[in-house]
Amino acid sequence: MTTQPPALLIAGHGTRDEAGAEAFRAFVRELGRRHPELPVAGGFIELSPPPLGEAVTELVERGVRRFAAVPLMLVSAGHAKGDIPAALAREKERHPGVTYTYGRPLGPHPALLRVLERRLDDTVAGTPREDVTVLLVGRGSTDPDANAEVCKAARLLWEGRGYAGVETAFVSLAAPDVPSGLDRVARLGARRVVVLPYFLFTGILPDRVRRQTEEWAAAHPEVEVRTADVIGPEPELLDLVMERYAEAVAGDLRMNCDSCVYRIALPGFEDKVGQPQQPHFHPDDDGHDHGHGHGHHHHGGHTHSHAH
Repeated sequence: MTTQPPALLIAGHGTRDEAGAEAFRAFVRELGRRHPELPVAGGFIELSPPPLGEAVTELVERGVRRFAAVPLMLVSAGHAKGDIPAALAREKERHPGVTYTYGRPLGPHPALLRVLERRLDDTVAGTPREDVTVLLVGRGSTDPDANAEVCKAARLLWEGRGYAGVETAFVSLAAPDVPSGLDRVARLGARRVVVLPYFLFTGILPDRVRRQTEEWAAAHPEVEVRTADVIGPEPELLDLVMERYAEAVAGDLRMNCDSCVYRIALPGFEDKVGQPQQPHFHPDDDGHDHGHGHGHHHHGGHTHSHAH
């Protein structure tokens, strides 16, 4: 008898925007169509139906005993760190005998960086990249680590792609906001700017990014400003969710290997993939370990073997 693989539960933020909520629901349906071998369901933490609990109940009614939950979120903020685990713990109480594993947020995965790059190409239509400054706009959070993830995405998008610069701004809860971010790139001398919303689907916040960008552009005719589209339900996003599902099922929750230059061919660094990691010593090292060496996974690769 073949044991059924764990079901896939997709957890979303939720939005007051009906089109955005429907985009999420359509994405979950498409995942289910692509993977008929898996029960797939999705729900929201807040603001829009169906709630996550309803999605779990739907799976349980289909005979599911085990599932893997993947947060459909770009950064790990309060939802991914707190609300979803709390909701899942409640569901476990409510449905005795059900077990689950919890996957990690999507993060600035190279596949999503490729989609962002496409969005930029669609928007600038032939302008040389060295003349284009990008303002990547994240959701914004009271969690500094979540905001730092947007800066990490911006840096990874800049590396090896030849844009004049990639700066960050936030649409809520964190500075700089969109107008301040645009002021900043203008002060840096940018003449052609693309505002790139770091969002999966349409919604109230991406609409706000576009509106604020248009208002700023109207007041600054000397700068050419365009807004790119959100990531959207691209094949890369569908594949990445399945990658996160597979990791959660296998218990293979690596830290930041997604954007590791020794594992993934990042633009301009392709020659580093698969290189063996040699121990290296810093000039100020006296050869003694001061008790922090175990925290650095680049020492000799013994804690974290990159050269697969």
